[in-house]
Amino acid sequence: MLITVIFTASNVYLGLKVGLTFSSSIPAAVISMAILRMFKDSNILENNMVQTQASAAGTLSAIIFILPGLLMIGYWQNFPFWETFLLCACGGSLGVLFTIPLRRAMVVNSTLPYPEGRAAAEILKVGSDLRKEANTSGHKRTAQASGMKDIVSGTALAGFISLCANGFHVMSSEFSYWIHIGKSITQIPMGFSMALLGAGYLIGITSGIAILVGTVLAWVVFVPYLTSVMIPVDGQTAAAFAKMIWAQKVRFIGAGCIGIAAVWTLITLAKPVVDGIKMSMAVIRSNDSAEKRELHHTDIDMTPKSVAIVFIAILIGLALTFYSFVSSAPIPTSLMVIYIVVGIAVAVLMGFFVAAACGYMAGLIGTSASPISGIGILGIIVSSLVVLVIGSSYNIFITPEGTKFATALAIFITSVIVSIASISNDNLQDLKTGYLVGATPWKQQVALILGSVIGSFAIAPVLTLLYQAYGFTGALPRPDMDPTQALAAPQATLMTTIAQGIFSSNLDWNFILFGIGIGIAAIIINLILTKATNQRLSLPPLAVGMGIYLPPTLEIPLVIGSVMGYGIQRYLRQRAAKRSPGYEKEDVEACNHHGVLFASGLIVGESLMGVIIAMIIVFSVTSGGSEDPLALVGKSFSGIADWIGLAVFAAVIVAFIGHVLHTKYTIEK
Repeated sequence: MLITVIFTASNVYLGLKVGLTFSSSIPAAVISMAILRMFKDSNILENNMVQTQASAAGTLSAIIFILPGLLMIGYWQNFPFWETFLLCACGGSLGVLFTIPLRRAMVVNSTLPYPEGRAAAEILKVGSDLRKEANTSGHKRTAQASGMKDIVSGTALAGFISLCANGFHVMSSEFSYWIHIGKSITQIPMGFSMALLGAGYLIGITSGIAILVGTVLAWVVFVPYLTSVMIPVDGQTAAAFAKMIWAQKVRFIGAGCIGIAAVWTLITLAKPVVDGIKMSMAVIRSNDSAEKRELHHTDIDMTPKSVAIVFIAILIGLALTFYSFVSSAPIPTSLMVIYIVVGIAVAVLMGFFVAAACGYMAGLIGTSASPISGIGILGIIVSSLVVLVIGSSYNIFITPEGTKFATALAIFITSVIVSIASISNDNLQDLKTGYLVGATPWKQQVALILGSVIGSFAIAPVLTLLYQAYGFTGALPRPDMDPTQALAAPQATLMTTIAQGIFSSNLDWNFILFGIGIGIAAIIINLILTKATNQRLSLPPLAVGMGIYLPPTLEIPLVIGSVMGYGIQRYLRQRAAKRSPGYEKEDVEACNHHGVLFASGLIVGESLMGVIIAMIIVFSVTSGGSEDPLALVGKSFSGIADWIGLAVFAAVIVAFIGHVLHTKYTIEK
C-alpha cells in the first residue's frame, strides 16, 4: 500500500509536468525483494503480489491525461475527492475485470512477448534463487550467480546513465537532427533510453519493423508533405513548425490507424477469448476445490459469481459518481437520467474494447511505450459524439453553459475509459509475470483491484495539491500566479481541444479518416504477408499505428533493440556448431537467456532511477526549490550533451552484443 501511494503521487506529478509516466511494476518488485528478504520464509509469490498491486496504482495515474481538462474549461474549480475517487476506482476495477476473459487468449495461449512482464519474472526468479539451469548444485549456484550478475550489471549501467541524463543533464536522453528539403521539414530522431533498448531486445523483430514502418510513414512521408503545403506562424522555427504538424495533424492519422487496428484485433481475438472463458468455466465446474490442488492453481481466475458481485458494485459506484456530476447541471430530469445511463454504457462498452486493444499493445511493445493517450483520443471522440447526438435533441448547445456541460461530460466519460485502458494495459503484463513464476491468477486479480482502489485515494489530493501550487495551462487558481510555471498537462489539453472542436463543428476529421485508411491497408498487407509466408513474417497493424503516433525518440531505441536481438540470434544459430559442438541448441538458449537478463536489468535500472529522480524533483519543487535539483550543467551544455549521449548509447549497444556473444554453454563434469 505504501509503494502504491508513493508511485501514484510521483507518476501524477511527472505526467502533468512532461506528459510521461514511469512503469512501476519492476521497481516495485525490486523494492519488495529488498524488504521481504529480511523476513524468514519470504518467497517469490509474495514479491509478485507486491509488484502486482503497486503497478496497478502506478499505472492508474494515467487519469491525469484527461481529468485536468475539467478545470481547463472552467467546469470544476478543484478535484472533488469522492467523485474523483469513485471515477478512478471504478474505472480501474473494470480494467481488471475486463482482462480476466483475455488472460488465456493473450497470456497463456499467445506468442506476444510482454517485455516488461518477462523482465519482472526474470528479476523475481533470479532474486529468489529459483532458476534451475542444471542438475548439479554446483552448476546451479554458478548459474544463479551468473544470472544475478547479468541483472545487476544491466541495472547499474542503466541506472547510472539515467542519472547522468535525467538527473545531472551531462548527457542527452534524446537528440534530433532537423533536415530541410525545399519547403519540407523532417528529422532524424535518436533516443538514448536504456529501458527501451532492453524492451526492444525482448519484443522481437516483427514488432520492431512494424514500428519502424509507422515511423517512416510519419517522418518521411506525412510530416515532410504537410510542412511543404502549410504555412508556419510568424516567428515559428522550422523544428517547432514540424513538431506542431506532427502533434496536431499526423498524430490523428496514428490515432485513426490505432482505432481501426484495435477493432480488427478485437475481432481476431473474439474466438480465443470465448474459448478461454469456456475453458475457465469448465475448470470451475469440474473441480470445486481446485484452489487446493497444486495441479490446477495456476489456471483459476476469479469465479463468475465474484466477478458479478464486483461488477455490480462498480456499476453502483459509477451511477453515484455520474449522478453527482450530472445533477449539478441545469438540465431536465429526463435528460439527466439518459446521460447517466448512456454515459455508463459508453464507458463500459468502450472500456472492453480498449481493454483488449491496450492489452495487445502492451504485449507487443510493453507498458511504458504503449500509447494510452491515443486510446484517450478515440475515447473522447466517441464520448463527444454520443453526448452531441443526445444533447442536440434537447437543444442544450444553444447556450454557452450547455456546451460547457457537454464538453465536461465527454471528458468525464472518457476519464473512465482511460482508467480502464491504463489498468488493462498494465494488468496483462502482471498476469504474464504471474504465469511465468507460477502465481494463482485469481489472487493476482484481487490484488489488482485492491491496487486500483488504494491508488484512487491518492489521486484527488495530489491533483488538488499540484493545481493549487502551480495551476494548469489555461487554468490558474489565483490571478497573481505565474502562468509560465503552470503544469502543461499536454494530453489533457489535446483531448479537451478535440471535444470542443466536435461541439463547435470545426474538428478536422480528414486526418482521422485517412489514418483509418492506412490501418485498413496495414491489415490487408499483414493478412497477405502471413498467408504467403505461412506466418513466418507479419506486420502487426497496431504496431504500425503506434509507430505513427508515438514520439520518434521513443521508437528508435525499440527498433534498434529489436534489430540487435534479431542479429544476435541469427549469428548464434550460424556459429553454434563451432562454439559448442553437439550442444548447439543449449548454446543458443544460454546466450539468449543471458541477453534477456541483461535487457531486464536495463529496464530495472532506468525504472528505479526514474522513481528516485521523480521523488527528488517532487520534494524539491514542493519545498520551493528547482525543477532540476540535480543538474550540474546549464542549457548551454546541450550540444556537447547530445554527442555524449550518442557515444554512450553506441557503447552500450557494443557492450550488450559483446556480453551476449561471450556467453558459452558449458557442461559440468
